[in-house]
Amino acid sequence: MSDNFERRDEREPGHEPPGGPGRGPAGGPDGGREGARDAETSAAEAAGRNDIYSDDGSIRQDFLTAVGAAIADRDVLFLRSEVGALHVSELGDLLEAINTAQRQELVRLLGDDFDFAALTEVDEAIRLEIADAMPNAKIAEALGELESDDAVYILEDLEEEDQLEILAQLPFTERIRLRRALDYPEDTAGRRMQTEFVAVPPFWTVGQTIDYMRDEEELPGSFAQIFVVDPTFKLVGSVNLDRILRTKRMVRIEEIMDDPRSPITAEMDQEEAAQIFEQYDLLSAAVVDDNKRLVGVLTIDDVVDVINEEAEEDIKRLGGVGDEELSDRVITTVRSRFTWLLINLATAILASAVIALFDATISEMVALAVLMPIVASMGGNAGTQTMTVTVRALATRDIDIYNAGRVIRREAAVGLINGVLFAVIIGVVAALWFSNPGLGGIIAAAMVINMLAAALAGILLPLLLDKIGADPAIASAVFVTTVTDVVGFFAFLGLAGWWLSSLA
Repeated sequence: MSDNFERRDEREPGHEPPGGPGRGPAGGPDGGREGARDAETSAAEAAGRNDIYSDDGSIRQDFLTAVGAAIADRDVLFLRSEVGALHVSELGDLLEAINTAQRQELVRLLGDDFDFAALTEVDEAIRLEIADAMPNAKIAEALGELESDDAVYILEDLEEEDQLEILAQLPFTERIRLRRALDYPEDTAGRRMQTEFVAVPPFWTVGQTIDYMRDEEELPGSFAQIFVVDPTFKLVGSVNLDRILRTKRMVRIEEIMDDPRSPITAEMDQEEAAQIFEQYDLLSAAVVDDNKRLVGVLTIDDVVDVINEEAEEDIKRLGGVGDEELSDRVITTVRSRFTWLLINLATAILASAVIALFDATISEMVALAVLMPIVASMGGNAGTQTMTVTVRALATRDIDIYNAGRVIRREAAVGLINGVLFAVIIGVVAALWFSNPGLGGIIAAAMVINMLAAALAGILLPLLLDKIGADPAIASAVFVTTVTDVVGFFAFLGLAGWWLSSLA
């Protein structure tokens, strides 16, 4: 790929090359399809071309211009050479950077050179847009060349009618595997697992195992572990490839295998599975069904995706934006945000009702209206800090019944100390600003009360929501803000009313 991305003059309109992007069959001892593109070829392609990204991480504008011109001119040779050689993540970024018409035309022109795995790297809206523009027969052909976890990731977003039609066109073994994965609940290990793996009986020797891997054509594209199963396919252990290579050929597999550690069940939530990977520093792990039979394998690349998705989901929900994506339509985004904005409106009315209780007090001293937002704002920010730490700790299972009390006491102490410190600051500022030491003392006392309430609300409300089964990430923010607003206004205006009545 040249630095200025010059396009070739040759044209090849209307002709599609035979064959796909270098994918083939794969599987364990019971057969399957090979999923991943050959690693050496991918490395050579990546080393032989220039970086398509600019310094800020976006795709270079000259590359986008060249691709746009090639699409408009139907320059198939350029697109196959420059776009077809991209890594699937780079191709995904390119698909998100161009408009809808260019996107669909690019996929059509690339034909079999379009790597369908790139659809796992784009937003759901773009994935569905491309899939909807393709015949189900073509999708079935492309999915047959993917690893099972990628195929499931694409299939699960399609309409059930399309799923059934696509599955019906796949080979029987592949169809059964994908159907079984789709039957597991969303966001579980069963949905994320790859059904291609290598499994051997415990009585095999290391030599037999090595010979099997050398001679068997239908193996996964890449793997780091070999699983050991009994005649009923129940998992009895695993062996890392490095240990096999360091062991003499006559040693039996059962002598060097490791016992299953924290096996991941297919029904397990994907976030819990990711925590097991983190705890034991795993590169891959077996997935078993309710009868402890081996049904698939989770790999570290899947787990990294899960971690990123869960972290992104928590951040979005803390902001009350649901599962929206950048590629969503305006009406979809509005619908996603409206509900929680409506709830925020209701809580704002509640806070305003508290203020209305003290309208006579406010009319007697206008300075109170000036200072009210300070108390509420500081409490809201303090509550958000505590809430963010708590929600994240709940997500990573760092808070449990044994340390919850200690963490609550710590957050209460932090809120109290910060309240005292900021009470001194705002008290002095208010006293000098309005030449009224008494008013400075009132806002100082209200600041201590609200900062302590904010700290307690920030940790207790997420814990309570988690206890009753609600999602603390999406519900905590509204309730914590309500508590800090109501407590802040009530404490400040109530103390001010008491103080003014005592002066009368």
